[in-house]
Amino acid sequence: MTAVRILRLATGGEGVGRLEDGRAVFVPRTAAGDLVELTQVRLHRRFARARTLRVLEPSPDRVEPPCPHYIGDDCGGCQLQHLNPEAQRSARRGFVGDALRRIGGLDVSDPEIVAAAQELDYRSKITLAVDAGGRRIGLHPLDAPDRVFELERCHITRGELMVLWAELRACRSLLPPTLRQLVLRLDRGGGRHVLLVVDAGAEQWRGGEPLAAALASRGLQATLWIRTEEGDPRQLAARVGEPDPYPATVFEQVHPAMGDRVRSFAIGELGRVAGRRVWDLYAGIGETTALLLRAGAQVQSVESDPRAVAEAEARGPAATRLAGRVEHLLGRLQRPDLVITNPPRTGMDERVTAELSRLAPERIVYISCDPATLARDLRRLPGFRLTGAIAFDLFPQTAHVETVVTLERG
Repeated sequence: MTAVRILRLATGGEGVGRLEDGRAVFVPRTAAGDLVELTQVRLHRRFARARTLRVLEPSPDRVEPPCPHYIGDDCGGCQLQHLNPEAQRSARRGFVGDALRRIGGLDVSDPEIVAAAQELDYRSKITLAVDAGGRRIGLHPLDAPDRVFELERCHITRGELMVLWAELRACRSLLPPTLRQLVLRLDRGGGRHVLLVVDAGAEQWRGGEPLAAALASRGLQATLWIRTEEGDPRQLAARVGEPDPYPATVFEQVHPAMGDRVRSFAIGELGRVAGRRVWDLYAGIGETTALLLRAGAQVQSVESDPRAVAEAEARGPAATRLAGRVEHLLGRLQRPDLVITNPPRTGMDERVTAELSRLAPERIVYISCDPATLARDLRRLPGFRLTGAIAFDLFPQTAHVETVVTLERG
């Protein structure tokens, strides 16, 4: 029998123990303090991976996962449902602090974390996979992206979307035969959206109206969209009385209430913005730009998705908005006094950090959804000092965390 004591959680949520030969072993679904018997041990030169056969001594941080899929189907959508909320938040703080120290080379403690109001039923979007034969629609088991289990209910997704999913399952014979993904989304006004992602050549599928009618007969109104994996979305059917359908394929935070708190905090960290030139990089649908403009800032925003830029223009107020990749458009921007940046999980291109270093704005506020790329980018900005870091619990039950750091010149 191979048994190890779990010492801590690593970024990504796996527990870390030590084998008898000294190698670190990474074990998902474990808690700091667990004594576990291992199975499926896979040895690598410097480390090992394994799964838990049974828990010999449970950590006091353990709880019963609220979602049956977490254990029964080994769902990979959540990583920390077996931990109590306090232990989860402590782990996520540690993920940020570890990255800042280990990758960023910074002498900092784990940041404080702002707790979410809800631990479950918070996600306003869910992306469901379809297996190769179209028999199952659901999520992937942990570390098995080639497999799909049939989803009954996702406990971290909003109830309105799970009601929609239940009705879609009852109408699944009306779905496109070449369906590859099914995206369900709830907009800020409470409207439901269904995005059907299909094989190339199937985007002209004509089954939208029968599907919308079937949902309506069950008391559900939804806007239906279709696109190929690389194509633009096309609206199939709109909700009754909907004058201007929401662009369901542009990026928006999946936890809107907490996203608003992050945005407000980040803008506050910029300090006085009235009359100042502010860059809003990776601007999305323009919510940060709008708040900055209302506070009197002169804003130049950049967003790569032209649909998001069009939505920002429609929402207003008027601003200098550029559509394209930030690293390609730096030469069209005027020198900033302040910068707020909210890049995707891959972080900022090295050309962006180089230009920020050259221009040396007074302050940069960086919103990050990935501690590792955040820490890497901070290391690329040696002319700035870290004056603040705080985490936000946008993704309870998972190993993901949002972080806001403040950098000042010199």
